[in-house]
Amino acid sequence: MNRFLCLFFLLLVSYSASTQITDEEVILQLGDHSFLKEEFSYLYNKNNKQVREDSERMDPEEYMELFINFKLKVLEAERLGYDTLPGFIREMANYREELAKPYLTAVEYSNQMVETAYKRMLTEVRASHILLQLAPNASPADTIKAWNKLVEVRNEVLNGADFNELAVANSQDPSAKQNRGDLGYFSAFQMVYPFEDAAYRLDLGAISMPVRTNFGYHLIFVSNKRPAKGKVKVAHIMKRLRPNASEEHIKRAKQELDSLAIATQDGADFAELAQTYSDDQRSAAKGGELPWFGYSGMMPAEFAEAAFALTKDGAISPIIKTRYGLHLIKRISRRPIPSLEDMRDFIVDKIRKNPEISRHSQEEFIKDLKKTYQLKSNDSIVAQTLKEAMNAFANGQLKLTPPQHPNQVLFHFADQSQRKSDFWKWLRVSTKSQSKTPTIQDIENHYNSFVAQSLTNYEKAHLEEKHPDFKYLLQEYHDGILLFNISEDKIWQAAVNDTIGLQSFYQKNKKNYNWGERFQGWSIRCQNQEVRDFIDAVFDEDPDIRYHELHDVLKAHFKEGEAALSHGYFEKGQDPLVDYLVWNKPKPDDHQDGLDYVRGNKIAPHPKSLNEAKGLHVADYQNHLEKEWLKSLRKAYRVKVKKKVLREVESLK
Repeated sequence: MNRFLCLFFLLLVSYSASTQITDEEVILQLGDHSFLKEEFSYLYNKNNKQVREDSERMDPEEYMELFINFKLKVLEAERLGYDTLPGFIREMANYREELAKPYLTAVEYSNQMVETAYKRMLTEVRASHILLQLAPNASPADTIKAWNKLVEVRNEVLNGADFNELAVANSQDPSAKQNRGDLGYFSAFQMVYPFEDAAYRLDLGAISMPVRTNFGYHLIFVSNKRPAKGKVKVAHIMKRLRPNASEEHIKRAKQELDSLAIATQDGADFAELAQTYSDDQRSAAKGGELPWFGYSGMMPAEFAEAAFALTKDGAISPIIKTRYGLHLIKRISRRPIPSLEDMRDFIVDKIRKNPEISRHSQEEFIKDLKKTYQLKSNDSIVAQTLKEAMNAFANGQLKLTPPQHPNQVLFHFADQSQRKSDFWKWLRVSTKSQSKTPTIQDIENHYNSFVAQSLTNYEKAHLEEKHPDFKYLLQEYHDGILLFNISEDKIWQAAVNDTIGLQSFYQKNKKNYNWGERFQGWSIRCQNQEVRDFIDAVFDEDPDIRYHELHDVLKAHFKEGEAALSHGYFEKGQDPLVDYLVWNKPKPDDHQDGLDYVRGNKIAPHPKSLNEAKGLHVADYQNHLEKEWLKSLRKAYRVKVKKKVLREVESLK
């Protein structure tokens, strides 16, 4: 089996319980290894949810065979030490680090958050803004200066000044000179979250206080709100216009589109017209079709408005103008915003990937961990430690001398205790690159970071216990790598490199690799009788002439295109002329009697050589090796399926 298909169908999740399990929980035993009903049920249902056709769904007994085969391969990879290789360990560590990130933030995926996001997706907001750029690490002085400046601008608006004119005069958004601060319509997840949140909270016609994002401070003015209209799919024919196009040029382009619009009314195919006449070459190749888009977003407002104004599929718009040129638009389909339940996974994924959306800051996340793990601080010892640390610096570096009473406990949580010596090690590393002596506030900040990191590291180490989805995903990656690596060695490369085995397998199975009836010879198309006579004369002189020799002779005597040659082996369906003249198939539409002909002979069916069948042969040999390997694994690992437990899984379908 092709390695990628193998991974696609057999990449399963595995979980070996570290706690004591009962017989009622075990569904499969392979040698000394037990696998739980919980895992099998999860995988079985996950697999059946991913298939599109009911005919592809498996019952538990069918799925168990795949499960056994996969587990056998993974166990064998572990027995051979594939999971101890440095590359594997390194890759797993990197993957776990990335996979853990969404779980180590303050993001909460409450129903309220999901429902709020969905409600925002149902409404589009039109807003203008004035931006004063400010780096995330800007000094307090610069931050206050930007804040005060925008408050002054806001007061001007409240006193009657035009917001958009003030945007031109004050905004540091480069586009403000052209759009006068107007950002058009947007919906949920289309702006950075603090901006989106402020805009949706504002009433129509209201102006915000300065809002901080990674770009700086914004004043936001909401000019309109409207119901979202879902998405539409259209095709278009575009005539491109330069920004400085003359009236005459615009007139000609419009006349051409008028003619095309009339042609569609007379039954002409819009897609064919787009392919021939549209200046948008990318969409023209697809019959003018554009990807699905919403009312708000990247599409020019005039284009979106015209597309959504079409009331039925197949309707064609009047000619509309955008900054790109003139367009004729045909509606293909339209769909409303899906239901909340259909959108839930999408929304949760968006929230997870954007910690800004969380209603909690990182401080709140750490606060929750302190509560969860019942952190207790020895405040008097902490205070003394901070003073001691302050006095332990010289020329910006922590002295090498250890702290007094290094084993004193600063705080403890869960089953962990952090001591003064632990903080000292942290402080030495975190201040290694600094050159100035820290202030007491700096020391306190370092200590707070030490507490936060201690809690976060503990949380990270226990993610599998708290989050089953994390456990499954991590184990999936673990087993997937092992499956790939051992399959590479035992099946895929083995089949390619084992030339003796390949030859032996071919000799035993060559009856399975046959050519059907073929035609060997020439397929020749001539533009006139002179060319036909010339070619016949060449064949009379040299019946065994090669393709390139005949091609060169024709090139020396005739213009290019006066003859079309094909030479070699032809199967049915490969060449219309051969099909017609050799196998009595329908005559080609462009056939010219007497000028289009073939020379050669039919060849009876016969076995393909190893080289001719190598692609199929190698694939079949890989399947053969896999079957033999699985036979040996089933002998090495005693397979025992708990039928009673397996029957319980059926109720979960």
